[in-house]
Amino acid sequence: MNAMSPGTKTLLERVQSWPEEDQEELAEVAREIESRRSGVYQLSDEERIAVRAGMDAARRGDFASDEEIDELYRLHLRA
Repeated sequence: MNAMSPGTKTLLERVQSWPEEDQEELAEVAREIESRRSGVYQLSDEERIAVRAGMDAARRGDFASDEEIDELYRLHLRA
């Protein structure tokens, strides 16, 4: 196993003083890097909750209508 580089170790020590949302953003980037290296992506708690909510909605048959999807595309294609 490789040792942590001095620069990474110093940065991680400073991260402790960052706001929580910035620490979470760093964790997301680290998960993406780890998934590239391992081929396995680990969901964050927030992502896991969103996936479960989406699966629950799908089980209930709670889907957007074609008109709602068309409007979504119209709004985002303008941006």
